Amino acid sequence: MKSNEDILIIGCGAIAHEINEIIRLNNWKNITLKCLNANLHNRPEKLPAKIKDAIDQHIDDYSKIFIAYADCGSGGLIDLMLKDYDIERLEGAHCYEFYAGMRSFKELSEKEIGTFYLTDFLVKHFDRLVIEGLGISKHPNLKDDYFRNYKNVVYLAQNPNNDLELKARKCADFLNLEFSIHYTGLENFEHQLKEVMK
Repeated sequence: MKSNEDILIIGCGAIAHEINEIIRLNNWKNITLKCLNANLHNRPEKLPAKIKDAIDQHIDDYSKIFIAYADCGSGGLIDLMLKDYDIERLEGAHCYEFYAGMRSFKELSEKEIGTFYLTDFLVKHFDRLVIEGLGISKHPNLKDDYFRNYKNVVYLAQNPNNDLELKARKCADFLNLEFSIHYTGLENFEHQLKEVMK
């Protein structure tokens, strides 16, 4: 049995590195992180049930549970499921919004609605999650079907990294889209997790 100060974060595997980094930087010894498979990015309809299973499995073991997911394409179904629990989640519609912050993301979106966003994780796993995950590797014509209405790629970089920047540019080239970088850092994300600790 955990102590009455222990907190469980149930999060997306795509942001595990960043959550662990924030936990380490703040020396939070009473937080446990449990991540679900990042491949659920491509199957958001499965997220509410997967998150619910994780909650039910651990609800009696922690004083508090926090969900490190935004809506993530579930169409409000994560929030609907969480109504049965006294549990909060990350603010925003998706990880792009909580990395960039709501105001910055709104400005980016209004500047060009036809934007495809990349995070550090998506850059690292672009081949697996986008090219293979969307079936483009087997059916190259799908690339045009998926991306014909996009104008540019914005790389929301959590940390400056020349190798990832180069790879992100190659991702944009593969999609035949213009490219830009917006450095987000982890401040907005960290602020939300600090609120959990209060």
